Amino acid sequence: MSAVGELASIVSSRKKGGPKEKHPDNKPAMVFMAPWMLGFLGITLIPMIASFALAFTDYSLLAPPEFVGLDNITAMMADTRLHNSLVVTFIYVFVGTPLQLLAALLLAVVLNQGMKGLAFYRSVFYLPSLLGGSVAIAILWRQMFGANGLVNQVAGMFGFENLPGWVSNPDTALGTIILLHVWTFGSPMIIFLAGLRQIPEMYYEAASVDGASKLAQFFRITIPLLTPIIFFNVVLQVINAFQSFTQAFVVSGGTGGPSDSTMFYTLYLYQKGFTQFDMGYASAMAWLLLIIVAIFTAINFFVSKFWVFYDD
Repeated sequence: MSAVGELASIVSSRKKGGPKEKHPDNKPAMVFMAPWMLGFLGITLIPMIASFALAFTDYSLLAPPEFVGLDNITAMMADTRLHNSLVVTFIYVFVGTPLQLLAALLLAVVLNQGMKGLAFYRSVFYLPSLLGGSVAIAILWRQMFGANGLVNQVAGMFGFENLPGWVSNPDTALGTIILLHVWTFGSPMIIFLAGLRQIPEMYYEAASVDGASKLAQFFRITIPLLTPIIFFNVVLQVINAFQSFTQAFVVSGGTGGPSDSTMFYTLYLYQKGFTQFDMGYASAMAWLLLIIVAIFTAINFFVSKFWVFYDD
């Protein structure tokens, strides 16, 4: 019998009630996914919908919300503290993130040289990423950069006396938090290190035969082939930096001081919602932050096609 005849007989038998193809049972998969789905609905999706509705209300947490239309948005446009918090956050993101990624990349290149004890050094350098966002490290940071902290004590050993507290000076307080952010370079470093391991060694061997220096190999081979990893880290770390809260809250004592120099957007949002009980205004601020993060993420994806190189 020809192939066409066999196909016709199979179709005919199925039309007559013959054996049908069995579909896989997805019930176990749905059972395992149920906790995540419930968490997504209860912790993420439903609160997002509720916050969007509250953004158009006057809600004090102590009384039922009252619809006020666009009043919260109008108030945000005239809120100078909100504008200052955006400036502080932008400085933190666009200064701290590049410095953090640069430190992570340089250290990943060093660790990629086949040094002994790589697993130990990788763990040690990754540790700050695990602890950097904790309250304990933020308190330690505040003590280190205080008027009588470790930094000033070490500076005093070199003749620098009567230095003010770094965290109590409006000109340096934000810089100390940026330094804390740079110190938590472990997570992007591990990702860079994984990307470096994927670059074929033959490229470097061919460049060495042609007389290319190590510096030329770094900029002509390593960086172009690492651009997808750089792009991934940029997107991830920019989003994380916009959401930073613990460092500024602990270092400034929750006030955003001195002189609002460490008033992050998230910290001001917290003050509005949970200190001043203006939850409607805080919800509107949260959605503005979401829009800002989405815009910068979209810009990163648009610009990436001009500098990110993919093998395929």
